Amino acid sequence: MYLQEWPSIRFALETALLDLKQGGKRKLFDTDFTTGGKGIPINGLIWMGDFNFMERQLWEKLEQGFNCIKIKVGAIDFNKECNLLEKIRTRFSPEQIEIRLDANGAFTETDAEIKLKQLSEFTIHSIEQPVKAGQVELMKHLCTLNIIPVALDEELIGVYTKDTKVELLQKIKPQYIILKPTLLGGFKQSAEWIDAADRIKAGWWFTSALESNVGLNAVAQFAYSLNSPMPQGLGTGKLYHNNIDSPLVIQSGALYYDPSQNWNFNPLL
Repeated sequence: MYLQEWPSIRFALETALLDLKQGGKRKLFDTDFTTGGKGIPINGLIWMGDFNFMERQLWEKLEQGFNCIKIKVGAIDFNKECNLLEKIRTRFSPEQIEIRLDANGAFTETDAEIKLKQLSEFTIHSIEQPVKAGQVELMKHLCTLNIIPVALDEELIGVYTKDTKVELLQKIKPQYIILKPTLLGGFKQSAEWIDAADRIKAGWWFTSALESNVGLNAVAQFAYSLNSPMPQGLGTGKLYHNNIDSPLVIQSGALYYDPSQNWNFNPLL
């Protein structure tokens, strides 16, 4: 398996070859997304910081039309994080706003179950990686409890073969998996993870991993081609001030490809 230990390079090469095959126009898949007809619903990402910073981001995302919010937890005082979630639920029902959480492995064997029970009071859609990757038995236990549906993220990184993918998911049995082609090794590797997830009836969605708009474009087009109805995590491209100008735009909580806009590989010009 070529470049398996350099997944981002493998993803870049796979993208470049597919683009070359399609004529080098950065349109990898011919869909309603690349024609500008339809957008991809995405979650609004709330970055870690102090309470006021996170709260300010939250209301900005809601004003921008997002109805699926992803909040990082585990970085500040846990009670303050719960306070933020309570504020959301006081104003918005689960039918109005879907809340996804990402703990980035912040919880421990000692407190994970307790914190999940506290968070469950706010009707949470899912929580990514509640404990650090590599604790298979603990993760399996938390998935079995299903206090909050668990999504594996970092747990998938470094698992290269189809058989080991199936084996891992069969053992842990998560409710969801998060697909980051840049960190998993591209489209083919992501497709193998989807097949493994389908075997245990686990859901999945794609998330960008701080790529430039070139990488984000590839991930978005591939995600749309698979007809997933779930909001995807494809909003990280707007974090850069020196990104490559592209036809990708975010409007009302969705990512669109606007064919009327051009690529500019030198934003300074």
